[in-house]
Amino acid sequence: MRTILALTVLTAATMTANAADIKSGLQIGDYPGAYNVLDVTGPSAGEKLCYRCRYSSRPVVNIFARKMDDNVAKLIKELDAVVGKNQENKMAAFVVLLSDNPDAQEASLKEAAAKNGIKHTPLTVFENTTGPGKYKISEDADVTVMMWVESDVKVNHAYKAADLNAESIAKIIGDTSKILN
Repeated sequence: MRTILALTVLTAATMTANAADIKSGLQIGDYPGAYNVLDVTGPSAGEKLCYRCRYSSRPVVNIFARKMDDNVAKLIKELDAVVGKNQENKMAAFVVLLSDNPDAQEASLKEAAAKNGIKHTPLTVFENTTGPGKYKISEDADVTVMMWVESDVKVNHAYKAADLNAESIAKIIGDTSKILN
């Protein structure tokens, strides 16, 4: 009985550690390079552009997601509120949905923006599920969040869909302070 209990605890601890240990995206200290996306809900809706270039050295949050689900929408909504409150700091954010069929994603992104009142955070699509090569988005990560200022990555989080919850969203939102100082 003790052996079964010990194995169960060890398995649960390993699964938790593995979920927390996903390495995806640019790491702290890395330089965020340019890449193009198709803007779906932002100020340049319908155009391909580089938001990384547009936002330059401003404090930026860049989210890569593999699908738009309720938790991703909640994260974006909360982040959008932070961006709105920090306009004087020129804070910016954008979301990139990774898809092999970007045209099929446009309706869901527009719906998510309208339903959640997202006003300050453009929702975009990138035409493949691997993301821009230099960004090294892991296949194991359903959501990758990077924050930078002055072209220097300060924050990186990566999650499986099941691990993006109220607690992890609160951590991400709290970490925006690291790019606003």
